[in-house]
Amino acid sequence: MTSKVTYLGDLRTSSIHLQSGSEIITDAPTDNHGKGEAFSPTDMVANALGSCMVSIMAIKSKDLELDLAGSTVEVTKIMQPEPRKISKIVVVLNMSVSTTDKSKVILERAAMTCPVFLSLHPDIEKEVTFHWK
Repeated sequence: MTSKVTYLGDLRTSSIHLQSGSEIITDAPTDNHGKGEAFSPTDMVANALGSCMVSIMAIKSKDLELDLAGSTVEVTKIMQPEPRKISKIVVVLNMSVSTTDKSKVILERAAMTCPVFLSLHPDIEKEVTFHWK
C-alpha cells in the first residue's frame, strides 16, 4: 500500500503516507458542499502536476549542474460543471536560474514527461508556461 485514507466526516479526509507517516487533510470545496479549509481532492491532482513537473526538472538539472532551489510553480485548476471534473490545469513554472537555451529546452521537455502529466486523462487541457530568470 502507498497510503491509507480515513473519512473523518463533514466531507474531510485524512491521508497517511505509509512510508513516511506524513499526513494530508482534504476538504470538499465550498462550491461542492464543503468548508474549503484544505486542499480538495481535485486540488491535489492539479498540485501533483506542478510538483511532479518541477521535481522531474530538478532531477534532470543535476546532469546540467544546475540548482533549481527557489523555483516556484503556480497551479490553477479549472473545473467543468457537468459532469463535475477537472477540465483544465494551468501551470506556470518560475525558474530561479538563468541558463542556456539548450538547457532550457532539455529541462522543459523533461517537465512534459513527468509521470503525473502522462497519467492525466487527455481530455484535461494542460497549459504550461516557463519563465526563466
